[in-house]
Amino acid sequence: MTCRTEILYSLVAALALVGCASPQGKGLVDDDASFKIPAIKEAVDKKDQSAIPELIESLSSDDAAVRFYAIEGLKRLTGETLDYHFYDPEPERLAAIERWKKWQTERD
Repeated sequence: MTCRTEILYSLVAALALVGCASPQGKGLVDDDASFKIPAIKEAVDKKDQSAIPELIESLSSDDAAVRFYAIEGLKRLTGETLDYHFYDPEPERLAAIERWKKWQTERD
């Protein structure tokens, strides 16, 4: 076996181990998008209405991908967007987030 082949096998084995590792994040409340986005997807797939407040909070994320998944999740769970667009400039997003907070308050 050549040195290159040994390195290749070692790399494949290492990648397999990484793929098997379970996420250790905090789910919906995690600041790391690599944990938060799968948690959003899972909550929405389970139709978990209790996730709605955290999805509303996630609309404020600095990460556009988190904002995208949060509004898509809210849309799937509530049927509403309240005219929030993840790509809008911050002032428009903030106004829409206030609409979402008002919506949540009126719902409680």
